[in-house]
Amino acid sequence: MEVGVIVVVAVLVVLAFVILFRSVALIPQAEAAVIERLGRYTKTVSGQLTLLVPFVDRIRARVDLREQVVSFPPQPVITEDNLTLSIDTVVYFQVTVPQSAVYEINDYIIGVEQLATTTLRNVVGGMTLEETLTSRDSINAQLRGVLDEATGRWGLRVARVELKSIMPPPSIQESMEKQMKADREKRAMILTAEGQRESSIKTAEGNKQSQILSAEGAKQAAILAAEADRQSRILSAQGERAAQYLNAQGEAKSIEKVFAAIKAAKPTPELLAYQYLQKLPEMAAGEGNSVWVVPSDFGSALQGFARSFANQGDDGIFRYEPSDDAASPQSDDSEVDDWFDLAPDPKVAQAVAEAGAVARKPVAPEMEARAASPGLESRKTPVAPSTSSDDPPADDASAGDTPTP
Repeated sequence: MEVGVIVVVAVLVVLAFVILFRSVALIPQAEAAVIERLGRYTKTVSGQLTLLVPFVDRIRARVDLREQVVSFPPQPVITEDNLTLSIDTVVYFQVTVPQSAVYEINDYIIGVEQLATTTLRNVVGGMTLEETLTSRDSINAQLRGVLDEATGRWGLRVARVELKSIMPPPSIQESMEKQMKADREKRAMILTAEGQRESSIKTAEGNKQSQILSAEGAKQAAILAAEADRQSRILSAQGERAAQYLNAQGEAKSIEKVFAAIKAAKPTPELLAYQYLQKLPEMAAGEGNSVWVVPSDFGSALQGFARSFANQGDDGIFRYEPSDDAASPQSDDSEVDDWFDLAPDPKVAQAVAEAGAVARKPVAPEMEARAASPGLESRKTPVAPSTSSDDPPADDASAGDTPTP
């Protein structure tokens, strides 16, 4: 009797413990519990202590409300150019409506996986291999849009979808590596050619500058030589003009002195005849003078000359007497004094200084453009450097400054 009572008490204690255990449920934060009563959905609780009616209420499922990260295994996908790729994806999603995730689909993770696989094949099937490898962001956006729309009735929110890796076949990988290597070699050759081109351009630029400077130097040297030759010719002409004037002036002075001496001596016809006879040997001394004829009436000719230019004296002899109104010739030395000035011509000095300044002037930028079109320069006729408006020509200057002697 006592044993039976003990057994009954033990059974009641166990039953009370079971009832108490089944009537209390602790649901942690970020987790939701879907509660059913007699097989029908009653409520969803989260983050609290929940009392249940024993043997009437039960927890159908516990759902994690945190954002979940699910990585799916690689899936074979055929591209538009008939290449098979292995693509594995990573999906970030979160359960927002726990009762929908429990009652609308059997296993929402498997559903997301299958939906992601089919959507991925649809998207990649319309792209080539190169487009697939370079359009990850576009593929991710399309997958997320389709998955978020399809899983909305399951109580899920798809945050993002990422392509973890895209693996082409080994043969395609080898071809891509060869293509990449060829591209790198091509870029290296292009860079080498660009470097050689730049070097050639720089060398040509240096040669052009050197030729420009040489041409400019030759031009300035030619200008200076032409100016020096011009000034030399001007000075030589001026010197010859002054020498001729001096010779003419000397001859004029000599003739004037001789004629004055003759007039002062009052020569007679006999003296003139004597002087004439003395000059005859000198006149006949020329190599081309082989025969001379002396006129027989030479005395009567001298007598007629004496009557014309002389007066007959008391003794019957004709003598030359100068008239009182005979004016002596005027000297024009003041007009040619500047011919013998040894000071340097300021115009010549100015021209030489200007030529030197031009020679020392650096090459102007427009000379480079002029050198860049040698065809135009070669067709131009070289023109002698023009003198300034302040420098009159040598002939005009000599004609205007001094009368011809």
